[in-house]
Amino acid sequence: MEDFRYKEYDGLGLAELIKRKEVKPTEVLSEAIKAIEEHNPKLNAVINKFYDKAEKQAENVDLEGTFAGVPMLLKDIAQEVEGEKITAGSKAYQGYRAKIDSTYVKQVRKTGALFVGQTNVPEFALMGITEPKYYGPTRNPWNLGHTPGGSSGGSAAAVATGMVPIAGANDGGGSIRIPGSYCGLFGMKPTRGRTPVGPVYGRLWQGASVDHILSRTVRDSAAMLDEIKIYEKAAAFHTQPFAGSYLQQVQGGPAEKLTIAFSVQSPLGAEVHKECQEAVYKTARLLESMGHNMVEMDAPVDGRKIAKSYLTMYFGEVAATLASLEDVLGRKAKMSDVELPTWILGLVGKATSAEEIVLSIREWDNAAIAMEAFHETYDFFMTPTTAFPPAKIGELEPTASEKLAMTAAGKLSLSGILKKAGTVEQVAKNNLKRTPFTQLANLTGQPAMTVPVHLTPDGLPVGVQFMAARGREDLLYTLAAQLEQTDIWIPVQSNPIF
Repeated sequence: MEDFRYKEYDGLGLAELIKRKEVKPTEVLSEAIKAIEEHNPKLNAVINKFYDKAEKQAENVDLEGTFAGVPMLLKDIAQEVEGEKITAGSKAYQGYRAKIDSTYVKQVRKTGALFVGQTNVPEFALMGITEPKYYGPTRNPWNLGHTPGGSSGGSAAAVATGMVPIAGANDGGGSIRIPGSYCGLFGMKPTRGRTPVGPVYGRLWQGASVDHILSRTVRDSAAMLDEIKIYEKAAAFHTQPFAGSYLQQVQGGPAEKLTIAFSVQSPLGAEVHKECQEAVYKTARLLESMGHNMVEMDAPVDGRKIAKSYLTMYFGEVAATLASLEDVLGRKAKMSDVELPTWILGLVGKATSAEEIVLSIREWDNAAIAMEAFHETYDFFMTPTTAFPPAKIGELEPTASEKLAMTAAGKLSLSGILKKAGTVEQVAKNNLKRTPFTQLANLTGQPAMTVPVHLTPDGLPVGVQFMAARGREDLLYTLAAQLEQTDIWIPVQSNPIF
C-alpha cells in the first residue's frame, strides 16, 4: 500500500486494511517495531520485546480475527505469555518465566493480535505512577518531565505515542483510568467478573482488579471487550452476561436522554485542582446542551471509609505478595529483594488483622448496595478521573525523613509500631489525594471509564470519569461514542511525540 501511515489507524482500522489485503501483517508489524525503536528510548514504556515471535506470527495470521495482524503490547503483570519473562516491575522476579498463558492472553490471542512486547509497571502494580527502581521511570509523551500515571503507565505511554493502537492494562484502584487520563486516552474498567482472571487465580485483589486495554478510540475498546468477555467457571466472581455487541453500542448512534449526577468534590475532603474541576464542568455543560439531565451531587457513600477499606486490602495484598515470593526465590523474601516502600507496606499488611479485612470487605458491599440504589435514579456518576494533573517524575517519592524512618523500621520489622504510628498509611493517603475518585468502582465492582476531554494550559491531559451500574458497560460505550464525535474530545495525535 502506497503512503501507508501506520499511526493514522486505530486497531480496527489496521485490521480492516489487512483483511482487504491492502497491507500485509508483516508490514504493519514492521511499522510498529520502528515506532517502538524510535520512541521508547525517550519514554521507557516497553521493557521486554517479543519481535521474533511476533514476526513468525505475522507470517501466518488468521484473517478472521477481529484484530488480525494488529500489533499490541501486554502489561508486565497478570498478562502472562508462556515461556516469556513476567516480572511485575520487580527485580525479585528477574529470573521468572511464565509457565502458561493467562486466560486473558488466550482470549486476546484468538483475535489475531500480534504480541510485540511488555510494558513497564510500578513494582507489583502498587502505585498510580510508573517509576520502578528495576526498570526506571516511564515518561509522559505530553511532557517528558511528568508521569504517565500507573500502574498501566507503560501501556498508556506506548499507545499515546502510536507505538501500538492498543495495549493490555488492568485496574485494581484506577490503573486503567489514571494513566488513560494522564495520557489523553480512552480507558474502560469493566464490571467485576466480566473479563478473565484465570487460570492460576480465581480473583485478583479480592475482586478489585480486572483486565482490559487502553486505546485511542472507543470502538477498539468495545471490540476487544466483545472478544475477551467470557464466563470463567473457576472465577470467584461472575456478572450477568451481555448478549449483545459492545461494538454495536458504539455504532448505534447518539445516546438517549440520560440523567447524570456529577461532582468535583474529593471523597477525601481534599483539594481538587481547578483544571480537573473545569474538565467536569465543561463536560457537564456540553452534555446538558445535548439534552441530558445534569444534577450536581455527591455519591451516597463515605469517601473516607472507602479509602480506608481500599488501603486495608492494599496492605494485606502486599503482605501476601511478599509471602508468595518464597516460591519464586526459593527462600523467604528479605528487605533488599524489593523496593523499600513495598517492604514497609508488607509489614503494615502483616499487622493488619483478619477483623479489619472482614470489616473492609463489608464496607465494599455496603457501598455496592448504595450505588446500585443510586443508579436506579441516575444513569451515570461523573467526576474528575484524578484530582490533579500528572505529577512530575520523582515528585511522589517518600521524603528523606520518611525513607529514614521506614528503613529503620524495616530493618527491625517493627510492623506493629509502623501501623500504630501511621507513617505508611499517611504516605499512602497522600498519594490517594491525587487519585481519590477511581477506587470506588473497584470496590463496588461497577464499570467505569475515563474520557479525554481537557488539556491544562501547559498542555497536560486530564480526563473525566463516568461510573455506571454493574453490568452496564453498554451504556458507558454509547455515551463515550457520543462524546468522541464532539470537539471536547482531545485527539491523542496532538501530543508532541505522536
